[in-house]
Amino acid sequence: MPTEILMPALSPTMEEGTLAKWLVKEGDDVNSGDILAEIETDKATMEFEAVDEGKIGKILIDEGTEGVKVNTPIAVLLEEGESADDIDTSASAPAPKEEKEESAAPAKDESKAAAATPAAASAEPATPAPAAPQGSDGKRIFASPLARRIAAEKGLDLAQIKGTGPHGRIVKADVESAKPAAAEKPAAKEAAPAEKKADAAVMPAGPSAEAVMKMYEGRDFEEVKLDGMRRTVAARLTEAKQTIPHFYLRRDIKLDALLKFRSQLNKQLEGRGVKLSVNDFIIKASALALQAVPDANAVWAGDRMLKLKPSDVAVAVAVDGGLFTPVLKDAEMKSLSALSAEMKDLATRARDRKLAPHEYVGGSFAISNLGMFGIENFDAVINPPHGAILAVGSGVKKPVVGDDGELTVATVMSVTLSVDHRVIDGALGAQVLESIVQNLENPMVMLA
Repeated sequence: MPTEILMPALSPTMEEGTLAKWLVKEGDDVNSGDILAEIETDKATMEFEAVDEGKIGKILIDEGTEGVKVNTPIAVLLEEGESADDIDTSASAPAPKEEKEESAAPAKDESKAAAATPAAASAEPATPAPAAPQGSDGKRIFASPLARRIAAEKGLDLAQIKGTGPHGRIVKADVESAKPAAAEKPAAKEAAPAEKKADAAVMPAGPSAEAVMKMYEGRDFEEVKLDGMRRTVAARLTEAKQTIPHFYLRRDIKLDALLKFRSQLNKQLEGRGVKLSVNDFIIKASALALQAVPDANAVWAGDRMLKLKPSDVAVAVAVDGGLFTPVLKDAEMKSLSALSAEMKDLATRARDRKLAPHEYVGGSFAISNLGMFGIENFDAVINPPHGAILAVGSGVKKPVVGDDGELTVATVMSVTLSVDHRVIDGALGAQVLESIVQNLENPMVMLA
C-alpha cells in the first residue's frame, strides 16, 4: 500500500515547521538517503532524507507552506506496482467525494515514515491519520492510516477491534462495523481545547493583533510577520519569566591579569592560527566553577532536578531574527584553544542556521555576552531547563582601591548571574559566582 511521508520532528522541541522547498517532484524515483525537501524549524533549515525507496506518488503539502504540524502527511510514496489510484487523499483534501480503501497487501512498517505537518492557512485542515497506536501491553496495533483516521473520528479504541486484513491488520471495514465503547471519549471533543492550549503556549498573552493595530490606525507602520524562530523565542521567554522564580547575583571582575595573560598566550599561539577571546576564558571559568560547585550543575525537570556530571555550557549567539544557544559539551575537559575553535565553528554555523539539534539542545548553564556591544551590565533571562545564565558586560576602566590601599585604575567587567531558585539557592549561587570570579582574576589556575 502507499506509504505516507510525514512531516519530521527535526528537534526535540519542534512542533511545526515550514516546508521551505521540495527537491523532488511527483513521479520521481527516490532511494533511501535521497534528499526530499528542505524543512525550516524554529532554529534552522535542514535537509529531510528519504528512509525508503519508491516513487513520489503525490505531494500533499506545497513548498512554502508554514505551520505544518509534526506527523502531518506531506507526500505519498508508492512501491513497485502501485499507482496514484491507490492513494487515499482524504487527509489532504478539504471535501473528498469518495474514500478508497487501501490495498490489502501487507503494509510496509509505518514507523519508517518521517514525521510532521502544517495545515494550509487558506483551507480548513482535515484530521490527519493518528500515529500508530499501541495496546495496553505496549505492542503496536497494526491498522491502515484510513482505519486509524476513521477510528479517531468515531471515538473507537483500536485495541478493542479485531482486524480482518493480512496478518490481523485493521482495515476500513473493521472500524466501520465496530461500535464505540460507552466509556470512550470522542477524540474530536478534546481536539479543540488542546489546540487552544497549544496556541496559547506559542504566543504570549496580551492584547490581540487587531486591538493593537486599531490603536495605530492612521499611522504609518509596517506589519512584520513572525517566523518560526521569533515565535519560539517569544513563547519560551514568556514561559521563562512567568514560571521560573529568577533571582540575581552581581559581581565586578578585575580583568587586567586575564588581559595580560591572554595577550601572552595569543603571541605563543599565533603560529597555530589560534586567537583566544575573553569569552573563551569565561566559558572555561564557568565550566570549572560547575565542577567546583557540583550541586549547582543542575536543571529543572518538572517535578525533580537532574544533576549533571559534565559541564555542558551553552553560549548565546545572535542571528537574524533571534538567537541560538549552541552547547559546548564537556567544557571542563577541553583546552582554551579547543574551546575557542569549537565556539567559532558553532557560532558560524549558527548564523548560517546549519546547526544540528543535538548541538543546541541541553546544557545546564548558559552565557550571554553583550560586552562587545558596549553594554556594561544587564540581566539575562534563564533558558529552561537551565539552572542559571551568566550575563556578561563590557570591560571598562574604573578607579579601584588596590591591595595596598592606594587608588588605582583597573579594567572591570560587571557580570550578573540569573538563577532559578527552584534549582539553586542563594548561597549556592554565590559560590558558583565566586568560583567564576576567582578563575577569571587568576587565569593561570585554569590551566592547572
